Amino acid sequence: MRLSAQTPLPASVRGPDYDRAAQAAGIVHIGIGAFHRAHQAVYTDDAMAAGDRDWGIVGVSLRSGDVAAQLNAQGGLYTVNTRSAAGSELRMIGAVQRVLVAADDPQAVIDAIAAPTTHIVSFTVTEKGYLRRADGSLDLAAAVGASSLYRFVAAGLAARKAAGLRGITLLSCDNLAGNGAVLRRLMREYLAAYHPDLSAWFDGECTCPATMIDRIVPATTEADRAAVEATLGARDEGAVITEGFSQWVIEDDFAGPRPRWETVGAELVADVAPYETAKLRMLNGAHSALAYIGLGKGHAFVHQAIADPDVRPVIERLMREEAAPTIDAAPGQDLSTYAGALLDRFANPTLHHRLIQIAMDGSQKIPQRWLETLAWHQTRGQRCPSLEAAIAAWIAFLRSDNPIDDPLADQLREAAAGPDARERLFGEGGLIASDWRPA
Repeated sequence: MRLSAQTPLPASVRGPDYDRAAQAAGIVHIGIGAFHRAHQAVYTDDAMAAGDRDWGIVGVSLRSGDVAAQLNAQGGLYTVNTRSAAGSELRMIGAVQRVLVAADDPQAVIDAIAAPTTHIVSFTVTEKGYLRRADGSLDLAAAVGASSLYRFVAAGLAARKAAGLRGITLLSCDNLAGNGAVLRRLMREYLAAYHPDLSAWFDGECTCPATMIDRIVPATTEADRAAVEATLGARDEGAVITEGFSQWVIEDDFAGPRPRWETVGAELVADVAPYETAKLRMLNGAHSALAYIGLGKGHAFVHQAIADPDVRPVIERLMREEAAPTIDAAPGQDLSTYAGALLDRFANPTLHHRLIQIAMDGSQKIPQRWLETLAWHQTRGQRCPSLEAAIAAWIAFLRSDNPIDDPLADQLREAAAGPDARERLFGEGGLIASDWRPA
């Protein structure tokens, strides 16, 4: 039996305690993968449970129909399985109403963005989904492709303008430094090239707040789905697995209405930068280092790699001695405590977070996760032994038989092949643009 609104939930499983059918869709989320379903959709579900109304989510998959097949047959319902060493908790989420596949019905996506009830379009499309060139500018040729977020957003904005509707908030929830400013700049480049008539309206009507998101969400396996089914008594093809920790810091700069996320655990702040920088350089930087160093030592999962007595000191030094000094912490932001909490989270044996999953898209992640820290120390005449070990492990990964899931896969293999790999990757004019230069 498949999960549905008619599925009787066991007493241990909490479900939506609001009328789902009475809620309008206020959010269109582009890139509705496991992370969004375990993070932003949970906060939105909590907000509606606390009394907010009309914040249902219309999910959009730009390419694949997998999530649509998982959720639409279940009326948008799915479960979140929160796991720790102390046990697990299962919860059913009702915030997602339906999932559109842009490749199958592009007009439906445009119509959803243009709908009068829509106030927020949010994104988790990963770093490569922003279609940036090596210098950070928008790849204009790629941005008109069938799976480009820009063409759908621009068409939706044009329809809103034509209908006399207000602008909307574009909310990037991806691991990019200054993600809100990056999205605004790239969107303006796209509009200037292809919709110049929208540029002034966009500037005056739409906002792009910065965000910092933090929750570990490994890929769901068939064994995970079977475990959920055993508890639920129904098959949930959309189940997601996550940890107990969750954090969402949002710049309070919205173009119109928004859910009261701050009442259910999110932090609305004037400046996201200290939180975002700490997350990128400490958590994400350590995760990428664990991936390449751990894979090189034969480990498959994060908890195995951090338990390796040769690996843990490298990761702890990366966070405490290399990344933390580069961060201007916000008042009350304790980076030492944060590092300790991260080590505990990495050691969670119940998540089975695959290193090869984290190793994807290295060329898109490494600049903000490693290279900014390396450049900061280099200008002060200092070196970073842990990050340099991570660089060496990444090069070894590129030279190995491991599959490279990266938009620059062919160029990376070629650059990493010779004895001058570091210079070809990171030197002046190298494949990866940054202010850091290998010694």
